[in-house]
Amino acid sequence: MPSAGLVPRRIVQLSALFAMLALFATQLVSALLPYVPVFVAAAAANLALDIYLQYKQPGLLSLLGKIRFDVTVRQLLRDMLVLVGLLRIDGIEPLAEQSPLTITLLAFYALHFGCQAIAVMVRRSRALPIVTRNIDASALHLTAAPPRILSRRQAHRLLTFSVPSTVGLLLTAATTHAYWGGIGLGLSLALIGGGALYLATWLLPKKRAKNDERVMEWLDQWLADYKPTVAMYFSGGTTSAYQANMWLSTLSKLDGKPLIVLRERFMVQKIDATDVPIICFPKVATMFSLETSTLKMMLHPANAAKTSQVLRIPTIKHAFINHGESDKLSSCNPYAKAYDEVWVAGPAARDRYQLADIGVDDKDVVEVGRPQLSPILPFSGAPTGPYTTVLYAPTWEGWDGNPGNTSVVLAGENIVRELLADPGVRLLYKPHPMTGSQDPRAGAANERIKAMILAANAKRSGARPGPEAAAELERRTAALDELTARKFRKSADEQERMMLQGAPDGDAQAAVAEATAAWEAAFWASFPAWEHQIITGARPAIFSCFNQADLLISDVSSVVSDWLSSEKPYAVANTAGMSEAEFRASFPTASAATILTPEADGVAALLKAVRAPELDSHVEARAELKEHLLGPSDPPSLARFNAAAIALCAKADARRARMASRIDADIPGQRIAEEAAEETAQDPSESNGAEDSVSA
Repeated sequence: MPSAGLVPRRIVQLSALFAMLALFATQLVSALLPYVPVFVAAAAANLALDIYLQYKQPGLLSLLGKIRFDVTVRQLLRDMLVLVGLLRIDGIEPLAEQSPLTITLLAFYALHFGCQAIAVMVRRSRALPIVTRNIDASALHLTAAPPRILSRRQAHRLLTFSVPSTVGLLLTAATTHAYWGGIGLGLSLALIGGGALYLATWLLPKKRAKNDERVMEWLDQWLADYKPTVAMYFSGGTTSAYQANMWLSTLSKLDGKPLIVLRERFMVQKIDATDVPIICFPKVATMFSLETSTLKMMLHPANAAKTSQVLRIPTIKHAFINHGESDKLSSCNPYAKAYDEVWVAGPAARDRYQLADIGVDDKDVVEVGRPQLSPILPFSGAPTGPYTTVLYAPTWEGWDGNPGNTSVVLAGENIVRELLADPGVRLLYKPHPMTGSQDPRAGAANERIKAMILAANAKRSGARPGPEAAAELERRTAALDELTARKFRKSADEQERMMLQGAPDGDAQAAVAEATAAWEAAFWASFPAWEHQIITGARPAIFSCFNQADLLISDVSSVVSDWLSSEKPYAVANTAGMSEAEFRASFPTASAATILTPEADGVAALLKAVRAPELDSHVEARAELKEHLLGPSDPPSLARFNAAAIALCAKADARRARMASRIDADIPGQRIAEEAAEETAQDPSESNGAEDSVSA
């Protein structure tokens, strides 16, 4: 069911389309009558509406394109109706005045299509076979992009450059003086002609980058100089970049020369701030440059359709590291057997793979912990202030429609209602960003939960931080945005961004981490301790919410596994229709949790145990489960992860040595054959004698 705000928006959009069609009809009728005032007003309003929608609602006009009523057809129709009107208006000579105007208008369209052809050639010439970031690519002679209205915005160009001609022709219709149309058409011709010539300069050698072959030669040389050893490989959709971003800090701290390998061009800008070099290989053929490089191993945070392509490179070892572990089936995918090793947090995941019996050998499973959990603070006892902070972080509904995936639909409102009923609770609500994307019921429940929290806040009052807290947050936000924002002009294309994102100046990742920590401190300090919070943006991150909370309520997801590193109390909602015993047995991550029913029974007792740790019966179970899920605390996870990387690199080196020895072993036999062939060529009699002997 569409939301209330969506219905009026659709009405406005449909009204705009109907208004455009009505203006076309009005322009046609008034041109045939002719009725000049209405004709001029309708033609001007029609063009103005099209320009407005093109700049403000381009998605709406794309619907017209699907029925072949695109911008070119619309503008041609408008101009044709203007010419029809001029033909019908008394005082304008068809041959002496209108014919030159018509010919000039046709010349404008000829130049428009010529400019479009040049734009296509320019775009193709600027599309490099690879895209890089954090790499000095100045040797490729990269240049800034041409104005977007000339190179990429064909609709904007046609409509904008048509304004002088349309205004001039309408003035001719109103005054019957043809020179107005001539002036307007002359301006439009100058704009489109000058724009086409200016755009064509990007095809000259001075503004062209090196060709594809030279680019790949440059890349091979850069790889030879940089000597990468370990890479993270990632491919995915526009919303999946978080799966790679969570591993950036770990990758940058590994011994050796790290590299990030991407497959989609847009993903280059989706990766967070990092100093690690990034290379995007849109095509398989270009990616095989890695085969002859020093790269030894690749880390894979997600399975993707294009993963199979890089697995073909025999010189590289591959480890699957996943982007989070939980008891869901997605954390135990049969695709994992395609990798050389599967790296997991602790024994629980090892057991999960063996119980699933999907072809992953136990010897190929390596326990490395979860290095990125280091920012999570450990349990420090019961809440000391007047409020107990509870983080409710449900996951989304998933792809399979299983009611046990998310608690939002069946239990969310009950859980929130029970929490809000306790005057000593401060609630942090952080739903999964994809909530409601598959099941509209989840989206609707999510909106109702937000409304409940806002209503509860309206009933609370108390001291608030002074204006200096808000000013500090604003200052920290500006500083963080300064470090993380992509500072590109609107016309910047892929090549220009690649030019601007060369070798990093300083430790950008460390600077962003420091600025993020300062922003998070300012964010929490800007709100009173009694105020509930709805957190739906990327900031603050989930780990920052962990450090604020005394209790987590969630679903079966990787959030629970990560939370356990703190050993704080937690609860898991059981909406799968199982008994509590079945639920605990099916989902080991819930074995040390308080299990909540869809009715949210037990929330009051749970809060009492959080405030009085002597009533908490799961303390020892959480400590044991933490080690079972995440492995031992000593040595640290990062050290274990780094050791696993070194070991896998050693396996790659061993394979290369074996292959080299086999090649060396084959060389003597090859040399003997070559020498015999040379001797035979020098003494033909020996060859003839041999042939005679064989014949005899």
